[in-house]
Amino acid sequence: MDVASGEDRGTTERVLTLLGLLQQRQVWTGPELAERLGVTPRTVRRDVERLRTLGYLVHASQGVGGGYQLGPGQDLPPLLLDDEEAIATAVSLLAGAGGAVAGAGDAALRALTKLDQVLPSRLRHEVRALSGSVESFGGGRTPVDSEMLMTLARACRDEVEAGFGYPSGSEVRRRRIEPYRLVASDRRWYLFAYDLDRDDWRSFRVDRMTDVSARTWHFRPRAAPDAATYVQESVASRVYRHQARFLVHAPADTVRAQIPASAAVVRPRGDELCEVLSGAGSLDFVLMHMVLLGHDFEVLDPPELGERCRALAERLLSAGAAISPMNDP
Repeated sequence: MDVASGEDRGTTERVLTLLGLLQQRQVWTGPELAERLGVTPRTVRRDVERLRTLGYLVHASQGVGGGYQLGPGQDLPPLLLDDEEAIATAVSLLAGAGGAVAGAGDAALRALTKLDQVLPSRLRHEVRALSGSVESFGGGRTPVDSEMLMTLARACRDEVEAGFGYPSGSEVRRRRIEPYRLVASDRRWYLFAYDLDRDDWRSFRVDRMTDVSARTWHFRPRAAPDAATYVQESVASRVYRHQARFLVHAPADTVRAQIPASAAVVRPRGDELCEVLSGAGSLDFVLMHMVLLGHDFEVLDPPELGERCRALAERLLSAGAAISPMNDP
């Protein structure tokens, strides 16, 4: 490229090219950048000032080993990725969204949604092919199809209606929803959405969905409850036949470390007490789990759980009465 053609290039295109060069290498000299861009060193200096105005911290130093260097700023400015970097980033984010990186699922999916918005179509099939080769082991989340997850993420982002097949009893029914948030637990992905046929908020397990599709019909967002809280309460209690509340004589952080988030909701009641909301198919089952925590507790709800406490206490006393007390040595 000659200098004339470089000077004739659009300023925006040239500045973006300069930014890409600064991200590729630690230090560039002015003449090196001028040669790569096909411009004069004076134009390079002006373009560096334009980058600084946009929030990029570009250092300039004189002498041997000096030159232009891109440094960290106070804010996070946009990054430029080439094709290979974009593919690698998308595949890594898919792995994080799938649970391969502990605690990174939500952030990875948000970043993947942003990248998906600007990813050229020519790269999508490569991302899809490479993501199929990413595996994880151990107790991660239930696997879900990455394309399905991205379809739902786009629908949440674009505020468009979506539909999917979902099991209801012995059959699979089509559900029409307004999607609001994807929520990741320690075990599964859930969709928090407004069910248009049932006229109420619902949470859906993504791994149970089939034939997921997004429409072009936009909806106006409704006043919604907190997505993570709603989904956690649904998973921990509302889906079960029995729901129970306890007042536990221990700090909330202590109890949260003992109970998976998918098994109970723990709310602080001051510094030394907390409320536990949980559900189960049997009141005895949830009661035994509370006993095994090792803390004093009180039953708040339902009233019949108090009767189960007394019955359990009598059963344990009866079991222990058959054993003679051991003499102290």
